[in-house]
Amino acid sequence: MALLEVSNLGIAFGGLQAVDKFDLTIEKGQLFGLIGPNGAGKTTIFNMLTGVYKPNEGDIILDGQNITGMQPQKISKAGIARTFQNIRLFNDMSVLDNVRVGLHNQVHYSTVAGVLRLPSFYEKENIMRGKAMALLKIFGLDGVAKQKASNLPYGMQRKLEIARALATNPKLLLLDEPAAGMNPNETAELAETVRFVRDKFGIAILLIEHDMSFVMELCEKIVVVDYGRIIAFGTAQEVRNNPKVIAAYLGGE
Repeated sequence: MALLEVSNLGIAFGGLQAVDKFDLTIEKGQLFGLIGPNGAGKTTIFNMLTGVYKPNEGDIILDGQNITGMQPQKISKAGIARTFQNIRLFNDMSVLDNVRVGLHNQVHYSTVAGVLRLPSFYEKENIMRGKAMALLKIFGLDGVAKQKASNLPYGMQRKLEIARALATNPKLLLLDEPAAGMNPNETAELAETVRFVRDKFGIAILLIEHDMSFVMELCEKIVVVDYGRIIAFGTAQEVRNNPKVIAAYLGGE
């Protein structure tokens, strides 16, 4: 069974069909790219996969469970996490607390324990702190755990956002233009980080990205959309040489 099976997915806004008959199958541990020109429907697809939008038609099956139209928090618990094109951290919170937020869907204590600060509350909080610090260490962020997230350089903020997403223990990680705003050195380091995350955590990754060299080098399979429909699918080489992709995305004729 594939990890993610999307079939006939579609959504319309005010009579405009934003995504139409979108199909996608992602295997466990696969690195997958979703590309296309601006306005092609890529982020809309992400929003349907994560419950921000409810599809008008189609099905989203995650590891055998139909998650179509579920609330975002339930989809998160089912195993999908995401980052955003514009980094969305809690800027006034510490680096450590940003990751701890992601752990709250796994560690539970009663309301009474939380209000009265019973021993079980502190036990669970210590568990979360340990898990958060372990994640930060993996990304080389443990040394800045007490700093405000807003004080980190851009590249480190990207890493922190990925660490926070991983704190939810996902099966599938969605990255929305992770290389946006990065210089070539930061982009190369990010590519290594993405590979490391896939290998270390054994999860599948689906990413949207406009940096074609980043996508072509990193992703094992790529799906291309234009006007909400799939126009190409395959390996980097197959997609690169596809006439429809050249016309729609790379500016060919």
